Amino acid sequence: MRHHFYKILTALSKLFGAWLFALVSRGIAAGYFIFFPKRSAASARFYRVLFPQRTRAYAWWCAWRQFQNFTTVFLDRYLLHDRGAIDYTFAGREHLIAAVAQGRGGILLMSHMGNWEAGARLLRRNIPDLRLMLYMGRRAQEQIERLQKEDLAASGIRILAADPQSGSAFDLVEGAAFLKSGGFVSMSGDVVWRPEQQAVAVRFLDHTVRLPEAPFMLALVSRVPLYIFFATKRGTRQYHFSVSGPVAVTAPSRGLRREAVAQAAQTYADHLEAQVRRNPLEWYHFQPFLGPPADPPPAKGH
Repeated sequence: MRHHFYKILTALSKLFGAWLFALVSRGIAAGYFIFFPKRSAASARFYRVLFPQRTRAYAWWCAWRQFQNFTTVFLDRYLLHDRGAIDYTFAGREHLIAAVAQGRGGILLMSHMGNWEAGARLLRRNIPDLRLMLYMGRRAQEQIERLQKEDLAASGIRILAADPQSGSAFDLVEGAAFLKSGGFVSMSGDVVWRPEQQAVAVRFLDHTVRLPEAPFMLALVSRVPLYIFFATKRGTRQYHFSVSGPVAVTAPSRGLRREAVAQAAQTYADHLEAQVRRNPLEWYHFQPFLGPPADPPPAKGH
């Protein structure tokens, strides 16, 4: 949806109700599913891997529902302007509260599972003392994304836009300074912006996939833990947020840094796989993600 169209739709929805927003956005999602076959095919392949015993038609049906479910991200963004319009539960909140009370920062590792934007904004409301910097991609000719960033900034979240076409996708220096001051830096763990970006290979759904190295390396060099965060729906206007306990990324020597980063990345991949299996239609990753089948894991005792 384009900037002006989004604003017009939002205004009309305030007059006639949220049903209009939902109806129009579902029509747009159907258009994307039909007229962007590469994205649809990438989703269908993912569901073929996730449900190997089901038919090809079932995988395409899941992809269709995934596209339709994605419209709730835009609808709930609209509803977030009305405080109390969205209910939520929060598991693991105590981990972040303890870190804030101790003045310790950390990496809040998000993904494209559910609605990370609603999670970030409601997280700030739930823990007002938590200072959050959010790394976001900066797309060419962005329009809706600009509104998204403005809404997040208005909620008290510091936004740092990263250009995926630049020499470095993430300005880690500014993030490291924010962490040192006791803040939390939120980064996506499931998107590699460009082929030459530094990445780490992990096992996911018995396939090899590439995850961005930046969040794990930043945690290592800044000596702060990772907290794996998910925001998934539990019904209409209802979310469940979960945050893991602190995941340490440490290496006794420089030569073991890669191993420490790889272990932390695999921990995140395992959490993400568990979430995907529980909420298969809420992972809104519309680009090819799965690499070749991974080698069988070593037998126990070897």
